[in-house]
Amino acid sequence: MKTLSVLGSTGSIGTQTLEIVREFPERFKVVALTAGNNLDLLVDQILEHQPEVVALADGERVGELRQRLEALEPGLRPARPPELLGGGDGLCAAAAWPTADLVVTGIVGCAGLLPTLAAIRAGKDLALANKETLIAAGPVVLPELEASGSRLLPADSEHSALFQCLQGTPWADTARLSTGVPTPGLRRIQLTASGGAFRDWDAADLVKATVADATSHPNWSMGRKITVDSATLMNKGLEVIEAHYLFGLDYDHIEIVIHPQSIIHSMVELADSSVLAQLGWPDMKLPILYCLSWPQRIDTPWPRLDLTQVGQLTFRKPDRAKYPCMELAYAAGRAGGTMPAAMNAANEEAVALFLEERIHFLAIPRLIEQVCDRHRVDLHPTPSLDDVLATDAWARRAVREAAAAPVGSVPVGLLPR
Repeated sequence: MKTLSVLGSTGSIGTQTLEIVREFPERFKVVALTAGNNLDLLVDQILEHQPEVVALADGERVGELRQRLEALEPGLRPARPPELLGGGDGLCAAAAWPTADLVVTGIVGCAGLLPTLAAIRAGKDLALANKETLIAAGPVVLPELEASGSRLLPADSEHSALFQCLQGTPWADTARLSTGVPTPGLRRIQLTASGGAFRDWDAADLVKATVADATSHPNWSMGRKITVDSATLMNKGLEVIEAHYLFGLDYDHIEIVIHPQSIIHSMVELADSSVLAQLGWPDMKLPILYCLSWPQRIDTPWPRLDLTQVGQLTFRKPDRAKYPCMELAYAAGRAGGTMPAAMNAANEEAVALFLEERIHFLAIPRLIEQVCDRHRVDLHPTPSLDDVLATDAWARRAVREAAAAPVGSVPVGLLPR
């Protein structure tokens, strides 16, 4: 029995993690949950999983959650009411909960950084689904991992694929992950990308892109923010930076390949030119399960991959004109220091503005580029946690200010180039 703390339990990663717990109750038990504002779903999760502690990101809503639990019929209330916590300190306490063996980091964005660091400092193993932990704060997180001895297991489908491929080599060693040291024998990484909602669009047609268009993913079921990141290919750019920190390769040896079928989830090329790939249906439950069960494999009743049903696997290079965010991510990674934090925060804010229909789709990369250009003079090459958090906050303000800057009577962000 492995005990879990699930950060972001009402989001996409969190709900799929809890589905796995439901399927394998003899293997996994939830002891801690954290959530944002979906109290209806959270109450259901509390009643089903009976956690020891529950933390809300908004501390002011803890009283409302308590009232909801107390208003339940006596026979429906949790047998042992969980401890209720709120705010950033509450999230960190749940992440470091003493009885948790593994922490699933499903909080989206830089908001997940501090709870993830709390889990690392408590010596917890992590199923890392929060890209921003390494992207924004890789220089801070790597020494923390080394000091605590925490093991980091990638829950992203692409990084899980890379990790799984390396289990079949003589150099497989999870302790090497996130040390910044190159993985021995690893020559090249190829991250596969579906191409997102606009993979079959011409770049010139993106001027017509709407929120509904960008949030309609052809293969994966994901949250709105990451689905937009897939449409811009920023999600893959972020994964390039994450792969750099996880596996120690330089950016010239981490490539992106468009693979529309999303059957091959990523590939590694080894020193002798052999290429290993991990295949499976596009379903996030598989990489999550591997994190939860590693180093074991669990027999599942899930649909088996049938390549004759797939028919063909195709690949092509990404269109740089269609996906400028990809190049921005590579540039930020190569700049290092606090530049990835600035780039990531700018992207989060720009995507939020797009989802609010306050800027045009094509404004997303323009705003990110503008913020990164401004940050060059203030870049910290070896940042502290305070430097990372300050850069994150500054970049968010900079995006909002730039998007609101008037050109005539129309905000600049609404003008497609």
